[in-house]
Amino acid sequence: MVAKGKAPIVEKSDTVAARLLRWYDAHARKLPWRMMPREKLADPYHVWLSEIMLQQTTVAAVKPYFAKFIARWPSVETLSQANDADVMAAWAGLGYYARARNLLKCARVVAGDLDGTFPGNETDLRKLPGIGPYTAAAIAAIAFGQRAVVVDANVERVVSRLFAIDTPLPASRPHIREKTDAITPDARAGDFAQAMMDLGAGLCAVRDPACALCPLQHDCMAFAAGTPAAFPVKAPKKAKPLRAGTVFGVIRENKIWLVRRKDTGMLAGMRALPSDNWSARRSGNGADSSEAPLHGPWEIVPKAVHHTFTHFSLTLDLAVYQGKDFEMLPSAGEWWALDNIADAGLPTLFAKAVKAYEKYQKARQ
Repeated sequence: MVAKGKAPIVEKSDTVAARLLRWYDAHARKLPWRMMPREKLADPYHVWLSEIMLQQTTVAAVKPYFAKFIARWPSVETLSQANDADVMAAWAGLGYYARARNLLKCARVVAGDLDGTFPGNETDLRKLPGIGPYTAAAIAAIAFGQRAVVVDANVERVVSRLFAIDTPLPASRPHIREKTDAITPDARAGDFAQAMMDLGAGLCAVRDPACALCPLQHDCMAFAAGTPAAFPVKAPKKAKPLRAGTVFGVIRENKIWLVRRKDTGMLAGMRALPSDNWSARRSGNGADSSEAPLHGPWEIVPKAVHHTFTHFSLTLDLAVYQGKDFEMLPSAGEWWALDNIADAGLPTLFAKAVKAYEKYQKARQ
């Protein structure tokens, strides 16, 4: 850290880019979907798949999922032919399940309408399901070598510090994009985008940035002011609303009854335990509007499951069926062996519910 003084003027883009790319050539992360610096362009399928998976998810979490998908569906054509349930099950645990649904939609458009070839420009990429401005820019730059302005959370942090942008997020995003555009080179735009991501994920970390090792230290206005950790400025977080509900455990002969959720709404199309309408606008006041899948006796384990979604927190009671009349179950479901429950591809919320049942059963023994 240096003492506060006159802020530097960020040099022209080619100088900043040259410094960053020299650092990237020596320090680029080795990632399974990435080609190393100055190598041939990356496979568009790999770039697209990884970028969809990386939305709001860490690199460490994505690596095993990416490897699993590539091994099972090595091309966009094979993915397009996959069964929806298989893809959703393979995605289970990665969260934000609308991404998986859009993944299949996009694969089928590319394979069916575009002869298996991804468009090579941002405009056409953005026409595909699940591909927004950031993902289109990343694919265009990394897979096709197009000059594109790629701004993810890591880039936001680097650019906010580089230019000491003190407008809070998200209002600062147009300014951040403008400044990123100013320093993005015409050549090696894909390497530059990945270098910015690596810098933000490593040296320019959220806390305790390693400014002494940063290749852009002398261009950085936040470093010159001695306040790099103060950027980016974020608006105060709003408290997440609380919701409550019930999840139902129906078990016989070490098998649990699973249903498939509707094709719309949260966790759409996923295997799950039966549950009430917790996805409706319910507060966490314990109000009971449960719709049990069976008539009969239930034992309630209060507040057995806690889970946090992006926009709200959820607490579920676990209701365990104590009766014997399983013939009354609706036909739309399946028995699944608890010993093989990991293969069911349950979303994290319902995997937690199964663990809560196992804890309940152990306590009864």
